[in-house]
Amino acid sequence: MEGRSSTAPHSSNESVVLDAKPLRTLAPMLPAVLGEKSTYTPPNASPFTCVTPLGPFATESNYPPGFCPFFPSSYAPQDLNQRPVELTFFNVENGFSRVSGGYDINGPLQNDSTSPFFHTPPPFVSCNEDDEVVTGASSPYGRMAKRSSNHSGGTEGSSRKKVKPRRPKAAEGDLGLLPSSLHDPREYVEVVLTTFDALRRRLMQIDEAKRLRQDLKAGTIMMTNDLRANMVKRIGQIPGVDVGDIFYFRIEMCLVGLHSQSVAGIDYMTVRFGSEEDPVAIGIVSAGVYDNEEDNVDVLVYSGQGSSSKDDQKLERGNLALERSLHRSNEVRVIRSVKDPNVLSGKVYVYDGLYKIRESWVEKGKSGFNTFKYKILREPGQPDGIAVWKNTEKWKQNPSSRGNTVILLDISSGIESTPVCLVNEVDNEQGPSYFTYSTTVSHSRVILSSRHLHSCMCINACLPGDTNCSCLHQNGGVLPYTSNGILISRKPLVYECSASCQCTINCRNRVTQAGIQHRFEVFRTRDRGWGLRCWDAIRAGTFICEYIGEIIDNIQSLQHDEENEYLFQPMYFDQGFKWNYVPELLGEPSSVDPNETSKSLSFVINAKNMGNISRFMNHSCSPNVFWQPVLYDHSDDQYPHIMFFAIKHIPPMAELTYDYGPHPAEMGDRLNFQRRKKCLCGTVKCRGFFG
Repeated sequence: MEGRSSTAPHSSNESVVLDAKPLRTLAPMLPAVLGEKSTYTPPNASPFTCVTPLGPFATESNYPPGFCPFFPSSYAPQDLNQRPVELTFFNVENGFSRVSGGYDINGPLQNDSTSPFFHTPPPFVSCNEDDEVVTGASSPYGRMAKRSSNHSGGTEGSSRKKVKPRRPKAAEGDLGLLPSSLHDPREYVEVVLTTFDALRRRLMQIDEAKRLRQDLKAGTIMMTNDLRANMVKRIGQIPGVDVGDIFYFRIEMCLVGLHSQSVAGIDYMTVRFGSEEDPVAIGIVSAGVYDNEEDNVDVLVYSGQGSSSKDDQKLERGNLALERSLHRSNEVRVIRSVKDPNVLSGKVYVYDGLYKIRESWVEKGKSGFNTFKYKILREPGQPDGIAVWKNTEKWKQNPSSRGNTVILLDISSGIESTPVCLVNEVDNEQGPSYFTYSTTVSHSRVILSSRHLHSCMCINACLPGDTNCSCLHQNGGVLPYTSNGILISRKPLVYECSASCQCTINCRNRVTQAGIQHRFEVFRTRDRGWGLRCWDAIRAGTFICEYIGEIIDNIQSLQHDEENEYLFQPMYFDQGFKWNYVPELLGEPSSVDPNETSKSLSFVINAKNMGNISRFMNHSCSPNVFWQPVLYDHSDDQYPHIMFFAIKHIPPMAELTYDYGPHPAEMGDRLNFQRRKKCLCGTVKCRGFFG
């Protein structure tokens, strides 16, 4: 079997096993260590508030209960020689302030090339708690410049009354949720998003019967605890956010600074152009509310905001900002939406990159009233965004439309419920070496256990809060999955319903037993053999597949099989074990429980001769997939199934990877006959080698 490691391939001869990997010592290596005693706020920082022109929601009436309508943050200001920028300040009442102004179009106010977050230098301005103008190069938690303000209608040193804004009360104690060691804005954004989603899933588990908006509640908690990135508005790209990134909630885009409006589709700010200033659009969301034309992946015809069913739209607020952006020719971030196939009336928001407004006009809408229209063109040279979705939708309808790069339409030969394409776009290799495709693991011996197979007496399905459900008791009193099949948090062992349970196959506690539910393809990488990716978007916590192969108890028997690159030995590390779940944010006990510390399982899975799509997943030091032990068909917890789940939201056609772990010798493992392999994952956190 030709493989897919993070090492360069050897020969293209099909008779030779390429990219030999040693015995894998695997662990769930997640994006960040949450819970370290580090702080998000730099020492001696002066707090300030920065808000959008209309707040994070379109109107104050749209605030959810308990939502704090301003964006708190803390920075360490520095006295830099900056040009003054005029702003308009509104009186701060009830913890809410508004800032009009924010970007000097004449150029960077401070080019701090030493900052790791200083990419394209979009400067920002805001006000601190003393109502002083703050300017400088923006970063998620980086450097600032501070200067006394020239208030609108006043002069420096005027007697204007200063009102100190209220800051929301943070959670008790020093959470240290965002490690100060983060030096990559991409990693920082991902930590914010994964923390938010873990918190949202936990809230769903707690408040499922109440049917509340857990996304808004989670967003409120994140903002209250200063768990955000890119808190100041800017024109252009957002550090740490890539074209093609996906979001399932508008509040996620607010948390990372991509779009500050959680309801309104147009995000804008006031910008100084020489001696003039204009409101200009900095981002728009096309969410299907208006009659937008989205058939062309490079052109968007966007309808203005405001109801056109009862009156003409007015040239104000977002509409005025779009009109001024046409004349100022500034870049506008565009987020397009697609239907979420797994949630009724749900949407997935896709960041499609930077556009420019090229044309505007007024036309009669279906109701007979005037509607503003804006023709927006995508800037060239950017990675594909919504175009990837358009392509994969065509491939799902007709896999042959994938083109002549398709080697085989279904590598599983019909065994999987959905076909798995085999694709090569980089060389002439015609596929991996022969192996038997299987969807079930093979045990070398019969598994015997003195424990009885657990079973429940639930009618139709297990329900949260059912004190009579034995499956809930097995899982610590809660169901491990949400109602739509999303894993809530990583655990030492998840107990799914067994064949002895009375519930039906559609029970929510049988997620992994249903097999793969997405359209995958095995593809040829440029330097790491074969890899795996998906035609569908994969939501964080979604089940992907099981690691299939032959269960081997005698590890020593594999000692000299150095060319076998498909050996999986499950090992645990403390790092990231809780999958970014932070119970301190909800006032719950710490997630560190010594009773849940698992030891290495004593078996190895060999997928060299038989396996499924999991055998093609490559290593990465910054993976998007982790493995979770699951038990359902027997009672011996030393031989669980190894199931893979998504760490974060994964866009279509992104390669699926997990962390193979360090070399066994680095962990004190005596089976150190394996050779360390050079890692080619190319991520910022790359360790250089893997086991």
